Amino acid sequence: MSARSRLLARLLAPADLAGLVAFRVLLGALLLVDLARYELAGWVDEHYLEPTFLFTYPGFGWVHPLPGPWMHVLFVALMGAALAVVVGWRHRLAAWALTVGQAYLFLLAATRYLNHAYLLIVLTGLLACSPAHRGLSLDARRRPELRRGWAPAGAQWLLRAQLGIVYVFGGLAKIDADWLAGEPVRGWLAARAHTAPPWIGEWLSSEAAVGLVVQGGLWFDLLVTPALLWRRTRVVAVLASVAFHLSNAWLFSIGIFPWVMLAATTLFLEPSWPRRLPWIGSWIDARLGPWPSPAPVEPPPPPRARVWLGLAGAWLVAQVVLPLRHHLYPGDVAWTEEGHYLAWRMKLRTKDGAARFVVRAPSTNETWVVDPADELTGYQVHKMVGKPDLVLRYAHHLAERWRSERGLEVEVRAQVNVSLNRRMRRPLVDPTVDLAKVEDSLGAAAWIMPGPEDPVPGGRQR
Repeated sequence: MSARSRLLARLLAPADLAGLVAFRVLLGALLLVDLARYELAGWVDEHYLEPTFLFTYPGFGWVHPLPGPWMHVLFVALMGAALAVVVGWRHRLAAWALTVGQAYLFLLAATRYLNHAYLLIVLTGLLACSPAHRGLSLDARRRPELRRGWAPAGAQWLLRAQLGIVYVFGGLAKIDADWLAGEPVRGWLAARAHTAPPWIGEWLSSEAAVGLVVQGGLWFDLLVTPALLWRRTRVVAVLASVAFHLSNAWLFSIGIFPWVMLAATTLFLEPSWPRRLPWIGSWIDARLGPWPSPAPVEPPPPPRARVWLGLAGAWLVAQVVLPLRHHLYPGDVAWTEEGHYLAWRMKLRTKDGAARFVVRAPSTNETWVVDPADELTGYQVHKMVGKPDLVLRYAHHLAERWRSERGLEVEVRAQVNVSLNRRMRRPLVDPTVDLAKVEDSLGAAAWIMPGPEDPVPGGRQR
């Protein structure tokens, strides 16, 4: 048997469905809580309805928010879809609805870009393709022919591979001069120290705490995946994961990301782990059937299996290539942001700055100085000033405004000064370039100014 045939056989071999079902329930429950939190906290209005202008991604300018109450209806519908995933009711439809709904919200506001928002889209999409509904679900109860206690091992391995990519690229990105010098960790810990109990705050302000977070974050991301996969180190890796993600939840404002990663950690356990839980293990056995299954299980027909495995392989190749694309651009990605999206570059930079735009109509020789805070929310301004692509998009918006409201063709220049990881502020974009004439493209942007080369202040240089 060839190596390819052995790999195919291993990925198609039956594995206990219990672990995949548990992840379905945990992920659906976390999404339900997160979506409800957006409604209850008023974030639907704050981020999608109140702004008069939303930053979209290149090529997605046609994506617009739903009118008024329909955005709230969308969130309620997505909550319903999350609940349907939990109970396994019309699982594929519900999971795809969650995937598409989250992707829509993601595309609506580039200022809301978060790695965990992207990860949730990916995970719900992969879950929609999985057979996680074939047990402990209303689907299996409604259609007994669906019911079975096993899934191809490849279904869980695909999710493991995806999570491994997130961790490894998150770790590789931390092999960075600023991160190793303690920034932006030092600034974040100092800010957190002000709200922590005094005895904890004093330690958070120390270099020992900075060093622990810097080195711990780097090595955890790089090593946790193989440590979870190797049976001998799995218990230690699980304990490290719990400590790491709980500390992140306490130290940083990163939403449900730590909880999603804790739920995803269960995917690295033996697929039968839920059966060993006290109180409910026997209940799971009764509904999924005993494991290992006494009956031989035939894999899916080879042609269809090869198609699915080919698609999964292509997906993983894309996931490996995307985070590497920043090497195609000159300059530091933390400054230029070129290649930052969809690359698992997490918690690596903090930016602070100010911006104003100079609009000039050559036909009338009139000039206007625009403060973006007059139109944008404070959150939008804060996010825009550090991202050249958003600065360009706002310049295009101003040119369109002057064209539609005043009937004038104008030039738009931006004066944006930004601090990267607590350095002195410096120009982010060339203030002499007419951004109204610059096309938004995937190529390197010559109008972005060179980034800082000086070391971070107060850092331990290497």
